Amino acid sequence: MILVDSSVWIDFFRGADTPQTDRLDALLDREIIAVGDLILTEVLQGFDSDRDFRQAAALMEALPIFDLAGSDVALKAARNFRTLRTLGVTTRKTIDTIIATFCIERELPLLYSDRDFDPFAKHLGLKSAMAQK
Repeated sequence: MILVDSSVWIDFFRGADTPQTDRLDALLDREIIAVGDLILTEVLQGFDSDRDFRQAAALMEALPIFDLAGSDVALKAARNFRTLRTLGVTTRKTIDTIIATFCIERELPLLYSDRDFDPFAKHLGLKSAMAQK
């Protein structure tokens, strides 16, 4: 199972040709793809047309959807943020810290194109789905 971040989903729905969207396209046929509740919100709020919104929502709602936060993940995310800050890294978005922490805690690979996740991979053990075969 792989969790896919909004950075990849947004490019995917826009038809962008990136290494991450190519990977998502390949994984859709052979891997369980999951989405988080916060990711679902980030992706779906960006659609202008009702038709596109409904199509994307139907596709994403057919996938396993995780509740990403909760008190346990929230506390660990705060610790991870602080750990990175002591290393000179400040994550720009709290949601990214929660997503990364959720994946780290569950040893779930994350498919992402947002550079904010790189320090989590480098210092805290986040698994990148791009690195997997």
